[in-house]
Amino acid sequence: MPLEDKISQDYVQAMKARDSFTSSVLSFLRAQIKQVKVDKRLDIVSDEEVISVIKKQTKQRQDSITQFKAGGRADLADKEEKELVILKNYLPPEMPAEKLSGIVNEVIAASGASSIKDMGRVMKDVLARVAGQADNQTVGALVKERLNRT
Repeated sequence: MPLEDKISQDYVQAMKARDSFTSSVLSFLRAQIKQVKVDKRLDIVSDEEVISVIKKQTKQRQDSITQFKAGGRADLADKEEKELVILKNYLPPEMPAEKLSGIVNEVIAASGASSIKDMGRVMKDVLARVAGQADNQTVGALVKERLNRT
């Protein structure tokens, strides 16, 4: 079942269960997915594009949590954390650190990258291979660390 359909199905279930919090989070997510459809003039959105939308939303939630905690608004931070949990249910499981590290090492060896100047090329190849199973910031930090060691 496509991820977009799963989200829509869960939205309907939340509405039937009168779970207003979950239904509002999923409603907003569905609106963002629909916006991608309109912007790119698509009939069907691929799972990769849906995952991209979800990752963008999770990143926004994480940033908001940091800002709310810094501003002393624990109530708003808690709300954002609950939304984040719902969104993460639709993301693929995170890749183990050892496997990610191995992929980074393989890409660096295969591409012949030797300095931080090659980071963009290495990042592109690594992100293509992990296919949404790792956070871009984590991948970036790992690639940077490895390229600085060489």
